[in-house]
Amino acid sequence: MVGVYLSGTGNTKHCVEKIVGLLDKTAAALPLEDPSVINQITSNDTIIFGYPTQFSNAPYMVRDFIKKNGSLWKNKKILCVVTMGAFSGDGAGCAARLFKKYGAAILGGVHIKMPDSVCDSKLLKKSIEQNREIIRQADKKIEVIAEQIKQGKYSKDGITWISHMAGLFGQRLWFYKKTAGYTHKLKISADCVGCGLCVSLCPMKNLSIKNGRAVADGKCTMCYRCISQCPQKAITLLGTEVVEQCQYEEYR
Repeated sequence: MVGVYLSGTGNTKHCVEKIVGLLDKTAAALPLEDPSVINQITSNDTIIFGYPTQFSNAPYMVRDFIKKNGSLWKNKKILCVVTMGAFSGDGAGCAARLFKKYGAAILGGVHIKMPDSVCDSKLLKKSIEQNREIIRQADKKIEVIAEQIKQGKYSKDGITWISHMAGLFGQRLWFYKKTAGYTHKLKISADCVGCGLCVSLCPMKNLSIKNGRAVADGKCTMCYRCISQCPQKAITLLGTEVVEQCQYEEYR
C-alpha cells in the first residue's frame, strides 16, 4: 500500500497520511510531485489517492498525472480520498472514472470535510475553534472508515451515479469556466518582494522570479499553496485580496 496526494494547505496530506497510517504503519504517503512517487506506485498494488475537490472536480494536476501515467493503473486497487470545504457531489468519482478507464479497480471513495482553503474568499471562513471541530470530526470519520476497510467494507462517497448527477448539475456545469484549462487568473500584486517562497512551494513549477518579482506562467492547478503562505499576501486567484491565509497546522 502507498498513499499519494496533492495537498495545497495540508488538509489532504493529513487525511491520506492518517488513513494510510491506520491501515498499514509501514506504508509511505507521498506528495504527487515527489520524485519517487512513480516507483512507489509501480511497486504497490493498493493506492490511497487523495486530492482537494474544486467545484466537484479534480484539480488539473491530478487529472493530468493520471492521464500521463495511464499505463501504471492497470490492475491497481485504488481508494479515492477527497477533501472539501462544503459540498462535493462526485469529487472522488472524477478521478475514479479516469482510473477505471486505464484498467484500475476502484475500491471506493471517501469525502472528508476539512477547513476551507480558499484564502481570497469570505464565503466559507470559520473561526479557529470551528475549524478545529471540523478536523476532529474528520479524524473520527477517518477512524471509522479505516475500521470498515479492515473488514473489507469501502465507502462509496462520490462514486455512485446519483453522486455523479449531483456533482455535474450541482456544481461542475455552473463553475466549469472557473477551471477551464490551466488557469491564467493567478494575480501577483505590487506587494510582492521577490522572496521566492512561492517558487519553491508550487507543485506545478508555475512561478518564477523575474526582475525581483514573482511571475506566473499560466499553469496553476488551484492548490492555493502559494497564496496561503505568501508572507506579503501578494497572490490571489479567485478573489482580489487575501482574506485569511489557511494552513492545516494552524488548527491543530
